[in-house]
Amino acid sequence: MTDDNSDGREKARPVETFGCRLNAYESEVIRDHLVRAGREDVVVINTCAVTKEAERQARQAIRKARRANPDAEIVVTGCAAQINPDAYAAMDEVSRVVGNEEKLKAETWNSPGEAKILVNDIMSVKETAPHLVAGLEGRARAFVQVQQGCDHRCTFCIIPFGRGNSRSVPMGEVVRQVRELVTNGYREIVLTGVDITSYGGDLPGKPELGQMVRRLLAQVPELPRLRLSSIDAVEIDDDLLRLVRDEPRLMPHLHVSLQAGDDMILKRMKRRHNRSDIITFCRDMRAARPDVAFGADIIAGFPTETEEMFANSLALVEECGLSYIHVFPYSARPGTPAARMPQVPGPVRKERAARLRAAGERSLATFLDGLVGSTQSALVEKPGLARAENFAPVRIEGGIAGELLSVRITGTDGTHLLGQIERKSAA
Repeated sequence: MTDDNSDGREKARPVETFGCRLNAYESEVIRDHLVRAGREDVVVINTCAVTKEAERQARQAIRKARRANPDAEIVVTGCAAQINPDAYAAMDEVSRVVGNEEKLKAETWNSPGEAKILVNDIMSVKETAPHLVAGLEGRARAFVQVQQGCDHRCTFCIIPFGRGNSRSVPMGEVVRQVRELVTNGYREIVLTGVDITSYGGDLPGKPELGQMVRRLLAQVPELPRLRLSSIDAVEIDDDLLRLVRDEPRLMPHLHVSLQAGDDMILKRMKRRHNRSDIITFCRDMRAARPDVAFGADIIAGFPTETEEMFANSLALVEECGLSYIHVFPYSARPGTPAARMPQVPGPVRKERAARLRAAGERSLATFLDGLVGSTQSALVEKPGLARAENFAPVRIEGGIAGELLSVRITGTDGTHLLGQIERKSAA
């Protein structure tokens, strides 16, 4: 996140981002506000609160930013700042702490302000104001926020207290933003949020995610590729299932908020699905779209998890063919019910996380092997690297960021496909 300054100090970027895709999107909103306000004297650390490690890295970045920019205004925002503003305000390096709602407002960045803490009650926020990001810096695809917050209260998760309750962006505004991004040259759009499968519950008529996606694709026919961020498998509506089956512009890559593969652990997590729900979901989606690929978030070493319970999660990686898994050793978040449950020892959590990651690597290698000999439509992320529709990374020779190419897959190195460019895709 840094580059070298001529005097030997590290120079921090104006906005440094930790955590999820939604945070990356919001950092671009902040960056745009800073540019419009002419605020070159500000460095922003946009934090994440999912794990202790994420917060440790943020504090480290704050200290590094102050060393690199002794005269700058250092502003800390994001979920960690929203949840515990006093802790960050107490750091000598920090000039201001700004909440998740305030960070998206232009007036927050127009002038420093007198208050060191500018954080409101996030639970009082009832609407999500749409923000158009012309594109994400250095990315071949663009992200569009369609939803914010979460109404669920999983026992391990602190994020609702950083993001507030679920709020949706009206369908017409989503269509407008996507149309403008496509006009700006983006060939792939990712719909993002905290819990996007809860989309629409707060809007008039209560439209579901599938209805919004169907309308978006119909009204922006020039959009070649649409991708969804993390979804909740039990909240998939019939409209969305039909789109997965029938709409080739909806990418065959579904990242599932899984968390565990054991029914007792899922119950203690207060998740809304059980093991069989996930197996059925993957089976039904493969029947609808045989080329679909699955990703998943999995927590290793959740409180009370026995070796037998962990084995159920481990087995699910192969049973469901999860090609892209994000593994998190359980991290206790103060104020959550799970933090008060009997804890699994730290070394056991790390060991189980390593076994899950190894299973994920084997599953990915098997998935990639099955694609050798095929021809894939791939979006170039940067010269030499592209992404297939199923999110498989493809090493190629050449290519320009943002191009859609037809690529013949000649092999794999275990983590990437190896491809030869045949032609530019028609889309």
